[in-house]
Amino acid sequence: MPLETFWALMVFGFVTSMTPGPNNLMLLASGVNFGFRRTLPHMAGIAVGFVSLLLAVGFGVGALLKAVPALELVLKIASAAFLLYLVWRIAFSRSLGKAGETGAQPIGFWQALSFQWVNPKAWFFSVTVMAIYADASQPVRSVLTVAAAMLLLCFVSVTSWTGFGKALRGLLADPVRLKWFNIAMGLALALTLIPMLF
Repeated sequence: MPLETFWALMVFGFVTSMTPGPNNLMLLASGVNFGFRRTLPHMAGIAVGFVSLLLAVGFGVGALLKAVPALELVLKIASAAFLLYLVWRIAFSRSLGKAGETGAQPIGFWQALSFQWVNPKAWFFSVTVMAIYADASQPVRSVLTVAAAMLLLCFVSVTSWTGFGKALRGLLADPVRLKWFNIAMGLALALTLIPMLF
């Protein structure tokens, strides 16, 4: 991959990975409610799930969506259902979780990983980035290069959004503020469904 193409890929990936979306909003809320350390499995699940999706799309699974349009509808329904479940979990969380406490729990590794595979934004990004930046003359090398670059940017994004949430913990230690923050995060997450479904 030429150096100028690689830098264009990095800029494109950085901008799209840092903008608010379902993953970033969930990490922000998790950073507030559970802190950085307890959000690590969620962060790792996003990274592994997203890169596995990228690799699958790069090696041909993305063509399946184009070949079977009904799969897109199934993907949208599964995404909406899973996202609404996560909206409910975030919006009704009422206390800053601490390790060892029962009750609210952070999203785990497997839930976060699974969500990448039903997240239309992740699919759209994966198909777009592979179509633009993967080189058909060197398919394996270019797909692996794109995936490695996106893994690095995913690490930057998940760390930043979770860290920002952790930084807000002190401000949101007040139960009333936390309640309204979680409701606002739940509503913001629900609003991400609009461009996905229409």
